[in-house]
Amino acid sequence: MEYFGKSHRAQWKTRTGFILAAIGSAIGLGNIWRFSYLCYENGGGAFLIPYFIALFSVGIPLMILEFGLGHREKGSSPLSFYKVSPKWEWLGWWAVIFVMFGIVMYYAVVISWCFNYLIYSFNLSWGDDPNKFFFSKFLGLTRGPGEIGDIRAPVLFGLLIVWILNWVIVYFGVEKGIERANKILMPLLFILTLILVIWSLNLPGAKKGVIKYLTPDFKILKNPKVWIQAFSQIFFSLSLGFGIMIAYASYLPHKTDITGSAFITAIGNCIYSFIAGFAVWGTLGYMATVQNLPIDKVVSQSIGLAFVAYPKAISLIPTFSKLFGVLFFTILLFAGLSSSISILEAFTSAVIDKFNYDRKTVVSTLCVIGFLGGIIFTTGGGLFWLDIVDHFLTSYGLVIVGILECLLIGWYFKAKRMREHVNSVSEFKIGKWWDFSVKIFTPCVLGIIFISSLYQELSKPYGGYPITSLILIGRDWLFVTLIGAIIISSYSWRSEKK
Repeated sequence: MEYFGKSHRAQWKTRTGFILAAIGSAIGLGNIWRFSYLCYENGGGAFLIPYFIALFSVGIPLMILEFGLGHREKGSSPLSFYKVSPKWEWLGWWAVIFVMFGIVMYYAVVISWCFNYLIYSFNLSWGDDPNKFFFSKFLGLTRGPGEIGDIRAPVLFGLLIVWILNWVIVYFGVEKGIERANKILMPLLFILTLILVIWSLNLPGAKKGVIKYLTPDFKILKNPKVWIQAFSQIFFSLSLGFGIMIAYASYLPHKTDITGSAFITAIGNCIYSFIAGFAVWGTLGYMATVQNLPIDKVVSQSIGLAFVAYPKAISLIPTFSKLFGVLFFTILLFAGLSSSISILEAFTSAVIDKFNYDRKTVVSTLCVIGFLGGIIFTTGGGLFWLDIVDHFLTSYGLVIVGILECLLIGWYFKAKRMREHVNSVSEFKIGKWWDFSVKIFTPCVLGIIFISSLYQELSKPYGGYPITSLILIGRDWLFVTLIGAIIISSYSWRSEKK
């Protein structure tokens, strides 16, 4: 007798709790700085056109697919794929393995940076040169990935705190842990973000930044790269292909509005990104005004925006600058934690479904492994390792999982069957357009993203890193997790009763 985790499966107490947890998973650190930078780099307000086209043509359909799959099969990602076809169980394991033993390991380290910078905000410890402070004093950056360097004590301590928080929240399960935490974290995150936005927009020169953020340059939409980046941002931002949404949906009661929940989750995530952008660019506009510089000169991409440009801006604020810094890094901390607990839950759910182990033992073991595995990213060469692993897991791993997921459900399981299930429990009914998106449009878009990444990889080594580093750190990380997935899927599902 096979055990499929159905009899005693936990459930969300409320639909609101589920939606807040799903939005919490989707909203991460990249929503606050990466989206804003992409808007600026890709035509300002014009970028919103491909962005929202991507949301409705790929993001929401794939979200409905993952919600529908988890809800119908009442299982984690591996169990849900197993129920569709035992031959495809490995795909579910591969997703949760490289997300758990890859993405969340380095993501927790970035959350540790946020925790440290929250502490630094009380004294503006980064001083007059935030760039030198971040890369030299804080990270102790080495010359490349081949030079590991020393473990950075503040980063290691912050990492320990992050994993303790992950453990405390996920340890108590869906109802008492994750749902309760998100009902506190997410409203606080939204309130603090609105406060930061209002504060930022009232800074002198904020208007200059907002104009740069929103001014449309429609000519740039002729560039295919802009559309690829828009679709990539939607896919990664919504936590699709992680196995998270499948696991979360498996805890839903039978009668639930899957379609409505998918729309609310996806649109809520995107609206948050858009609103948070006003805080980022209002602050950068102020920074440009105070320093009498073009705004182009104060903008740096991704990590540099959050840990270099923003601290510099905070230091320039004449009154309550420390409070502003505490507010900003608290928001980053909350956004990061809501995502990391969802990743931990996705893998925990899979292990419990497969082996029927005790939740508390699984969560405790995973948190210890996650902390120990993340130590490599706390070293002087950790930023390089983080960059390489992130590139390969997101540009190749997640995209491949997304493509295969669409093909498996769309063609093997039949999109029509999944659509009928979703419509049977949802208030808003989806039509045949959803079948087309899942079977053809979405896998084609993800295929273009994959081919684009591969072409750039072959044309020029990513980040200028040595080929050896890219192979041993990036490519092999993917292969090792794939082998692990195949091995685990070869084991039998254990019954609840001996």
